[in-house]
Amino acid sequence: MRSELQRMFYIMPDGTIKQINPFTRTEVWTVPGRGNKPLTNEIPTTAQRIEHHDPEDYCNFCEANYLNTPPEKARLVRTPKGYELLEHPHASEYFDTTAVFRRVPNLFEIVTMDYWRLNHNYELSPRNRRWKQEYLATEDGFNHVRNVLSLKLRLSGYSEARLDALTREDVYNMSDAFFGGGHELIVAHRHYPEGAEYDVQLSSSGELTPEEHAEYFRFTVTAMQDIYANNRYVRYISVFQNWLAPAGASFDHLHKQLVALDEWGVSVEEEIDLVRDNPNIYNEQVVNFAAYSNFTFAENDHAIALADIGHRFPTVAVYSKSANVRPGELTAEELRGFSDLVQAVHAAMGPQIACNEEWYYTPRDAVAKMPWHILIKWRTNNPAGFEGGTKIYINPISPIALRDKLVPRLYELRDAKKIASFKIAEECQLAPNCLKYFAT
Repeated sequence: MRSELQRMFYIMPDGTIKQINPFTRTEVWTVPGRGNKPLTNEIPTTAQRIEHHDPEDYCNFCEANYLNTPPEKARLVRTPKGYELLEHPHASEYFDTTAVFRRVPNLFEIVTMDYWRLNHNYELSPRNRRWKQEYLATEDGFNHVRNVLSLKLRLSGYSEARLDALTREDVYNMSDAFFGGGHELIVAHRHYPEGAEYDVQLSSSGELTPEEHAEYFRFTVTAMQDIYANNRYVRYISVFQNWLAPAGASFDHLHKQLVALDEWGVSVEEEIDLVRDNPNIYNEQVVNFAAYSNFTFAENDHAIALADIGHRFPTVAVYSKSANVRPGELTAEELRGFSDLVQAVHAAMGPQIACNEEWYYTPRDAVAKMPWHILIKWRTNNPAGFEGGTKIYINPISPIALRDKLVPRLYELRDAKKIASFKIAEECQLAPNCLKYFAT
């Protein structure tokens, strides 16, 4: 084991840290002195004061602009009795409630409706077909769909004359993606949190309360289940969150994306292959290794968080300990525990660090099991010519430095009750083989 650990992570006499990711084989170096910048979210001098609007109307995802997105598949609202799921609200009802989270189609799909139709003879499910018919049967619904469709087509190069010539039948035939497509967004309510004064003080995942973040996760998982139920050709759903423009976000408004796929993708395929060869690889090569190396910084009964190795960008990994390996299979308690650690990592980072949140889990048609885990990658550096020519990537923040940046913030946030209560740093139990994905 010692030689294996030394191969995966070792420190040279000059302080250079070399890492190899056990799953991707990505080689990463951290050169001394390049990652000394402290973790801070102080307001930069370039920040602009914001003018408060109620309701918010800063982007197309804001509350005042509900009709700027395609028809909502669902929304989550807060009531005196708790959270309530509203499925298929009508356009005429959008402003009757305030959505805590909204589930809407992506206007520009990565995997399009035509992909599913032409490659798999996919059609709208009976349930979604009825929804489409009912929605377009009213003038409010038809006008909403026509306006959003016109926006999409205009941005795709349609002339105004061509748009004006669209018939009612054209709108009906061209809007299937709004009612049964497989690329969706989970959009949060706030653009800026209450009390924000500057444009950089955005409402990030870390600005949600632990309870709100758990509902964000639950709502996303429910959307995944619905996509599977309405398209039998889906084998995997890629779930990710791009936060801020350097991470690929089109809007600086909190949202997750779900993209249905008819394959697993190379990354998942390779990890499943490794699991077949060594079913306990995630314990041996990830959480046990992190424990031996002191990279683990947070833990509760249902999840564990650590600074991961061998990534192009500083990366935090959060692993579910559950024997249930797919998001929809976790119990409510397991999902909440997992969500709590992810929310805490985002809160410790603060809203000004661009990052990607990537979900990995066992595909529904896989036999070999991998634990549900999330990687949070800080987009704080840009790979350049050296990396391209050598395939050795320079990551300015080592796992040790990443851990040391997060731990003090987690203590502060826990004391302030802005995150859930869980074990931090030396409080962590670090029991060997704590991931139970292989147990059943």
